[in-house]
Amino acid sequence: MPPPLPLLTAQRGLTLIEQLLVVAIAATLACVGLPSFWRLVATSEVRVAQSALINVLNHARALAVQTGRATLACPTRDGEHCSDAPAWENGWLVGFRGDRQGDIEGAPKLHRYPPSGSLIIRSTQGRRAIQFQPDGSAGGSNLTLLICHRAGNDHSLNVKVSNAGRVRGGKNTETEALQCADRQT
Repeated sequence: MPPPLPLLTAQRGLTLIEQLLVVAIAATLACVGLPSFWRLVATSEVRVAQSALINVLNHARALAVQTGRATLACPTRDGEHCSDAPAWENGWLVGFRGDRQGDIEGAPKLHRYPPSGSLIIRSTQGRRAIQFQPDGSAGGSNLTLLICHRAGNDHSLNVKVSNAGRVRGGKNTETEALQCADRQT
């Protein structure tokens, strides 16, 4: 009678070829997935900034209506004074309108969006700040804030304030998206 066949021993570990195959598959998946991931991050940053601006402008309007005093929302560079520049990406102030145009009375409330360095937020040329009246309106011309990502103008949104004081967000038109592209250079 022939001797019994030896039992096959279980394999322990991976061969070099199997390891190289796993690394090659992982590298391929990373190359395919990373651009989509960064597009997702860029879109998310723009949406968060849009939501923050909508919330702060609605807060400023509600503050004007509740207190019966005009409130001002404006961009700032130093966190204490309104800026004459149309750049909002460094933060913005909300407070009661002071005696001088563009001045905030008392200690303003600073709202700072975490600067990522990847966003550009610009107001329309003729209107750099927004003033809400005690009735909730925002006299003057409409205000549009363009929110652009340095990754490209396909990641751009806006916030618009009408003369009636209505604050709304939306996607940029083709013209606004081109303005975003112009501001990135």
